[in-house]
Amino acid sequence: MGTTHARYVYELRLKVRDYECDLQGIVNNANYQHYTEHARHEFLLRAGISFADMHDRGIDAVVARIAMAFKTPLRSGDEFVCRLRVRREGIRYVFLQDIFRLPDEKLALKCQVDTVCLVDGRLGQCPELDTLMEPYLDKE
Repeated sequence: MGTTHARYVYELRLKVRDYECDLQGIVNNANYQHYTEHARHEFLLRAGISFADMHDRGIDAVVARIAMAFKTPLRSGDEFVCRLRVRREGIRYVFLQDIFRLPDEKLALKCQVDTVCLVDGRLGQCPELDTLMEPYLDKE
């Protein structure tokens, strides 16, 4: 899960809302997963990939594993940016996502999300997705 000074291919700016915080006044850990998922979905839409269209054709990209390392808590009203890069490992797409508090760019979260495709209900490779994702893959 180590981050190098990687080539991020997408970033999404967001702001913490009051109801996302717990009694300690910091963002509840579950909400970080929402932030990273929202950033992945927005990235995929920008790349021309629609989950609804894929599902209608029997292709479902699903999360297989998530690892999160919490670094600096976000608080109500904090603005932040979720940046991502993606690489391919076999049939998995691995999304490496970092959340930085703004404006100081303090690292708040490091996250790795491993995804796989189910094609007609069976785990497998999806040539269509491979083609669409190729320009964004981290080749390092």
